[in-house]
Amino acid sequence: MKHVRVYFVVLCFLLSQALFADASSRNTKPLHVLVSTYPIYQITRNVTKGVSGVSVKLMIPGNMGCPHDYGLTPQDMKKIAETDVFVVNGLGMEEFMGKAFHKTNPGIKIIDSSKGVKEIMAYSDDGEEDHGDHDKHHHDMHGDHHGHDHHGLNPHLFASPRMAALIAGNIANGLGKADPAHARQYVDNAKAYAGTLNDLARQFREAGKTLKNNRIVTQHGVFDYLARDMGLSVVAVISAHAGHEMSAHDILHVVSVVRKEKPGAIFTEPQYPDKEGKTISAETGIPVSLLDPVASGPDDAPLDYYEKVMKKNLETLVRVLGK
Repeated sequence: MKHVRVYFVVLCFLLSQALFADASSRNTKPLHVLVSTYPIYQITRNVTKGVSGVSVKLMIPGNMGCPHDYGLTPQDMKKIAETDVFVVNGLGMEEFMGKAFHKTNPGIKIIDSSKGVKEIMAYSDDGEEDHGDHDKHHHDMHGDHHGHDHHGLNPHLFASPRMAALIAGNIANGLGKADPAHARQYVDNAKAYAGTLNDLARQFREAGKTLKNNRIVTQHGVFDYLARDMGLSVVAVISAHAGHEMSAHDILHVVSVVRKEKPGAIFTEPQYPDKEGKTISAETGIPVSLLDPVASGPDDAPLDYYEKVMKKNLETLVRVLGK
């Protein structure tokens, strides 16, 4: 009889715990997070890993790359209307948004993943130095940014593992404010992911010290931050907007710079045609190779997709630029 009573007490306890957990799950409101671009989406996925009740969706198609000429679709507006938190790259990358998201969803919370990050750069051919804390020059999505062009602040922080680690921290802090119940989990995830990214940044930095030729040509300004962190010098940029066809005059100008500077390689991106890069290579004899800034990728990529691609980039840089 005593064993029966003990069994009954244990059974009641387990049932009460199950009912409590079920009630808690019903009372917890799901958090719908929308992310503007693919690399920030991958970082956000790592920050939200294992957090209950959080869904993360990507707005721009994963195979698109940098949204230089993107236009909002009805499907995008539907996603915006249904989201609680919108995570953006910032620094003018989302200029195409205008004020549409505020009109569609006035209560939406915006997390600018670049806000407060120091050492913001001008584009590599803009002739300016770092801008320090970009809050002094901050351009949000309210119309005060004058175009995602080849002048002004460079928004491609994500292509540098060191800067991506800072972005992860920003996203975690923003999500913690929007969802205080899971704030600690977001911060812990971000710290763990930042540790992985900073270790990768260290590998780039150490490899940069061993290269025979640290001068490079890039397709557009996406690798400026990585080049700085690795100790590389971007001596020429093929196009102001990757994917835009160059004029004959533009090609001749880059060819002239390449012949003068004698870089170790010309790097194109898998997101855009490499015709101009191959033309410049043929004219100058400088090898052309591929670097992937992880501006695009599969929607169902593993959580470590960014790191895997960046490690391949590191192998390419060392192989092409030589030790």
